Amino acid sequence: MNSFRYRTVFLSDLHLGTPWCKVKSLVRFLSSLECEKLYLVGDIIDGWKLARRPEWPSSHSSVIRSILSIAGRTPVTYIPGNHDEFMNEFDGRSFCGVKVCKEAVHTGADGRKYLVTHGHEFDAVMQHGRWLAWLGDRAYDITLRLNSGINVLRSAAGFEEWSLAAFLKRKVKNAVKFFSLYETRIAQSVRKSGAEGIICGHIHNPAARAFQGICYFNCGDWIDHCSVLVEHKNGAMEIIKGFDKMIPAPAFPAFRGSQSGAAPAAD
Repeated sequence: MNSFRYRTVFLSDLHLGTPWCKVKSLVRFLSSLECEKLYLVGDIIDGWKLARRPEWPSSHSSVIRSILSIAGRTPVTYIPGNHDEFMNEFDGRSFCGVKVCKEAVHTGADGRKYLVTHGHEFDAVMQHGRWLAWLGDRAYDITLRLNSGINVLRSAAGFEEWSLAAFLKRKVKNAVKFFSLYETRIAQSVRKSGAEGIICGHIHNPAARAFQGICYFNCGDWIDHCSVLVEHKNGAMEIIKGFDKMIPAPAFPAFRGSQSGAAPAAD
């Protein structure tokens, strides 16, 4: 089996407990992963979904076992998101080598500091209209169910899989950011923490870019993109997408920030 070796790995938005998590490829990645530190950047377990329909596929337990196996040999930090906010109750505590904390500051191999947080804290909808967030979650669930049917038809016609959810998010992304002042909130929080960049998730949109003088990295998700943010031994950051189609993983060019702290666009 191919091995994936990195200094640090950042995973977010696995949404375990839902039928949409790409469990097989996730377990394959985790079981062949070697790293010095692993960050779980929120929405690892989908508590919202489990509250509505408490079903836990046995295959999802394999992901938990893989994470605990990694925690037995390397530090694992669990930063809760909005879907697994029940984990905030255990802030500062450790379980089987997995430490829970609301946010963290990661120091890269090049000395650069990154604020690590899920990202829902910067979402105006989450902060001021939780009913809208709940409604959006239900709409997302319906979209994913519809997408399954679309991809059955596309497969029968010989086309590759296509993500309706990702398509819709790209269409409304700029409007949502304008409404929520998402980037401004992020930049203010990063400066307040004394860091030079941020690593987050939440919006299921893998990205590596710069704005308002900070480096911004979004891990993406394991539903639409099967993506992960990794740090190489020299401190270079890299977004890798499509692990559900990678056996083995090809070589990817790493994203590196400039001396001013900027990161190139990779969205």
